[in-house]
Amino acid sequence: MTTVEHLLRTEAPQVLGALVRRFGRFDVAEDAVQEALLAASRSWPDDGVPENPRSWLIRVGYRRMVDLLRAEQTRHRREEQAAIRDTASPRPSEADDSLTLLLLCCHPALSTTSQVALTLRAVGGLSTAEIAHAYGTTENTMGTRISRAKQQLARAGARFTPPTDADRDARTAAVMQVLYLIFNEGYTASAGDELTRVDLSAEAIRLARMLHASLPDDAEATGLLALMLLTDARREARTRPARRAALAGENEDLVPLEEQDRARWDPELIREGTALIDGVWHGRDKGPYQLQAAIAAVHAGARKPEETDWPQIAALYLWLERLTPTAPVRLSRVVAVARAYGPARGLALLDDLDAKHGLSDEPLTRQRALAVRAHLLEEIGDATQARALYKTAADLTDNAVERRYLLERAD
Repeated sequence: MTTVEHLLRTEAPQVLGALVRRFGRFDVAEDAVQEALLAASRSWPDDGVPENPRSWLIRVGYRRMVDLLRAEQTRHRREEQAAIRDTASPRPSEADDSLTLLLLCCHPALSTTSQVALTLRAVGGLSTAEIAHAYGTTENTMGTRISRAKQQLARAGARFTPPTDADRDARTAAVMQVLYLIFNEGYTASAGDELTRVDLSAEAIRLARMLHASLPDDAEATGLLALMLLTDARREARTRPARRAALAGENEDLVPLEEQDRARWDPELIREGTALIDGVWHGRDKGPYQLQAAIAAVHAGARKPEETDWPQIAALYLWLERLTPTAPVRLSRVVAVARAYGPARGLALLDDLDAKHGLSDEPLTRQRALAVRAHLLEEIGDATQARALYKTAADLTDNAVERRYLLERAD
């Protein structure tokens, strides 16, 4: 990502927050910000980044707000007059509005799915296509859903204000889900030539730190941050220079967990993440983020792959599955059981879960379910079926690094 693109991604939530705080019109403000960002992406590379980029973006956004509000003169005369009066010298706030904007997007008037989709788009910076992939739907369907969410916020009169006591827990839970999805998209990109999108995972961690700082006694907010840190600690070891780069112009190959050079894991992130999850693990209630962080901590504590406590990980995944019985969690338990008790037992569990829950039929998990089955078949010696499934799984991913890894396993 270029310096200009990184700056625009960083400033976009602040500009959107400034406009929403001033006018209380999320739907119009989001459109105005997108046009301001487009104007900047066209002019800054040639003219240079202005001395105060946030002021520049807010000024352009204000002017676009005027144009948009003029189109609604009959219904919005007061907003138009205020915009015209204040456009000449907007005063940008130096505060970071990202978290407040996240809470606004998680307004109780919206369904959880709409909350997540809208905040991923407005604050996380994911494209509509990336959000659609995360939900296993089409880009057009997701675009319509996001547009309706903005309209619903406008009808509900949602303001740029902190949540009330009555809805704080629900909105905070939605925010955590948003950050979790942003991090996952950054850790393993749904499409592209690189395995990761560091900008997204870094932004998710930044916002998770803000959430944790604002809710230091919330065990799940702590667990979410710990999970991200412990997982991100492995990022550098997940790839290596591509062995066939000269032939295909490829940059990196995927390195599975058991083959990673653990000396490349980030010890500072591991220490911080482990301390966070240890600090809240004594509590009575365990949520899904705490359990996932505990699993990541078990991995991080193993100096060698063979020292990994797979039975403990399998038990934690069973606990997690009872709390959140989703297809990705079930597949992860299959892998843990196979590592702990052998591939035959893992394959039997996969057969059982597939028959009961259709893991290989769900769009969101079909690719991974086939890859897991291929790996287990390979381990028990059924090379023919494993090869066919690896190739099918490779056809189902849009990430070039994942696809290359699966095809190499097939070969």
